[in-house]
Amino acid sequence: MKIAIGCDHGGYLLKQDILIWLEENDIEYEDVGCFSQESVDYPIFGEKVARAVAAGDCEKGIVICTTGIGISIAANKVKGIRCANCSDSLSAEMCRRHNNANVLSLGAGIVGPNLAKRIVEVFLNTEFEGGRHERRVNELDAIEP
Repeated sequence: MKIAIGCDHGGYLLKQDILIWLEENDIEYEDVGCFSQESVDYPIFGEKVARAVAAGDCEKGIVICTTGIGISIAANKVKGIRCANCSDSLSAEMCRRHNNANVLSLGAGIVGPNLAKRIVEVFLNTEFEGGRHERRVNELDAIEP
């Protein structure tokens, strides 16, 4: 499994914690930035992660800004992306089981590093249930901008 990960300046420190966790768990990743706490625009990095996932270069993605909201909106603009902003592990589980979310959004100002790592773990290890949920995910994917 290869993960695309990106953030803005507000998510930089949390991204660093998650990168360490990914390395400790032997999970391959592509870090698309940003690479410091210098102010940047979150749409750039939300789009980069989303495009890597939509193109199939990465199986899933993680995006991080201060609240997780803006960067999730940016990621969801890319066709084929189902980005869920999660601040607890149950939401991370259910967005995978029922919505087949392929990008996780985190708010660095909302969740601390320990909770964020647990959310990432659940997101990456939970399978899509399919069944009746597959029809609904197909309906989501069919919505045109």
